[in-house]
Amino acid sequence: MPQTQANGFITANALPLVQLDSADIVNEGNLILSDVSFSVSRGELVYIVGRVGSGKSSILKTLNAELPVTSGNVRVGDFNLKKIRNRQIPALRRNLGMVFQDFQLLMDSSVEENLMFVLSATSWKDKAKMKQRCDEVLDMVGLATKAHKMPHQLSGGEQQRVAIARALLNSPSIILADEPTGNLDAETADGIMALMMKIHHQWRPAIIIVTHNRTIIDRYPGRILLCSEGRLREVTDELSYRQSSNINGDMPM
Repeated sequence: MPQTQANGFITANALPLVQLDSADIVNEGNLILSDVSFSVSRGELVYIVGRVGSGKSSILKTLNAELPVTSGNVRVGDFNLKKIRNRQIPALRRNLGMVFQDFQLLMDSSVEENLMFVLSATSWKDKAKMKQRCDEVLDMVGLATKAHKMPHQLSGGEQQRVAIARALLNSPSIILADEPTGNLDAETADGIMALMMKIHHQWRPAIIIVTHNRTIIDRYPGRILLCSEGRLREVTDELSYRQSSNINGDMPM
């Protein structure tokens, strides 16, 4: 494994944290995107946009080894995903923070129990240290007083803050967010993005966000990768950016 600082981020060298070279993105035997090449370095903010079914989420699933790499090369941190073994996948995912549109919380468990479950599943043993870490990440996301609440007692925005806290537990070098504001109203969505940008500025993880919300991209600029017609390309100028948007102001879904 790469050398890390106390916060767990990869610091062994200046290589990109994510590197894809001529990779095919395949889901259940179907070719979704072909010849995909891009890299993401520490501290970068990258948006992946495109219409429904264009392959956005499949890219994230490839990066966390949920989907196999069948062609080309994909490296995440020090892991070659074309050669990764099943026993190595938990170590890979400990260095990835995942945030989902539908939160994916355990609804019959308290906020703290949701977080403790993840720590147990990622080889934490010391209960006192686990409790301390839960308190730390809940404080980071503004939910220090909500540890014993059940998910159904929280608003949608608060549930997504719990999901972000969960993603931060192991101080990941990379955060992958799949439509993190998709189920939220505009004001709550902006609060979630402001929180993610605070994390981004303080700890400098690479953040890759799948979204169709152009307002968010306008307010929090980053690199834009567009999935279209079975290919992925980087949108590098304002004209191309506007042309890739539809007339109602959203990025194409």
